[in-house]
Amino acid sequence: MVTTPLTPFKINKFAESVEDTDLARWLEKLMPAVNSRIAPDSQRNFPRWLQALSGLPATDTDSVDLQQDFLTTAPAKPLSCAEQNVIHQSLMGLHPWRKGPFNLHGVFIDTEWRCDKKWARLAPHINLQGRKVLDVGCGNGYYSLRMLGAGAQTVVGLDTSLLYCTQFQAVTHFTNNYNACVLPIGVEALEEHQHQFDTVFSMGVLYHRRQPVDHLQLLHTCLADAGELVLETLIIDGDDPTELIPENRYANMRNVWSLPTVSLLLQQLSSAGFSSSRCIDVTQTTTQEQRPTDWMTFHSLQHALDPSDSNITIEGHPAPLRAIIIAQK
Repeated sequence: MVTTPLTPFKINKFAESVEDTDLARWLEKLMPAVNSRIAPDSQRNFPRWLQALSGLPATDTDSVDLQQDFLTTAPAKPLSCAEQNVIHQSLMGLHPWRKGPFNLHGVFIDTEWRCDKKWARLAPHINLQGRKVLDVGCGNGYYSLRMLGAGAQTVVGLDTSLLYCTQFQAVTHFTNNYNACVLPIGVEALEEHQHQFDTVFSMGVLYHRRQPVDHLQLLHTCLADAGELVLETLIIDGDDPTELIPENRYANMRNVWSLPTVSLLLQQLSSAGFSSSRCIDVTQTTTQEQRPTDWMTFHSLQHALDPSDSNITIEGHPAPLRAIIIAQK
């Protein structure tokens, strides 16, 4: 059991749910890094986010549905308009909401990404029943919770954004589900304290890595023998093993270092030690799947595309095309 001081997050509750397992002992080794990340002065807006989190009222939950497109919780008794307004205002205090959508006690969070669409393309190709899962770059944990809904035994999410970690705490305030946690650290923090998972997800991360094969090798070490990697990343179309290396921004995003073809991506996976890699989906992102909403009012995909041709970014590159690869250790 984790013996470090209680944090603003429910990491200790997750540790209790895996008590007397290797996962609990692994988590305890990571707690110094976790606690250093959630110090009150670790991020300028962090106190404001924690204040929004603390404003959520204590309510009893009657049901939780982690299989619907909108992850849904229902209160044990009907809430008044005033109670729902308090929930709405507290959750809006954690703007912007990128991943979702959610329906928390009748408050609909229409997030920038309709992540349910990507999950629908992915879910038929995986089996998470009873598996220990690592979700790298998990954001606010929408996919992590969908993984629980798909039968995963436990899910550990990693994301360095304290806002996304706080959003996960807000969601689980209503789900009361402690079989998943989100740690405010990157996957690089695991190099010293390895643990082997049955399935590792890395979605929307690889193109932010200067050395993609190094990232894939690290994911490889996080997997148990015969474990499975689910990789989702930006690619370019083409049959040759080549890549696009943007000089500055790509689709208005900084730190996009490489967009490979599927052919090159499969070669990189092989170099990292993976086998039986297969591409199960290639989909161009549309403004129906990624768009601004009341819950994310900043620039989104529509602002990153050429106004006269949605197949080209404002920088003149091919519009975002995403592939999902499943590979074995």
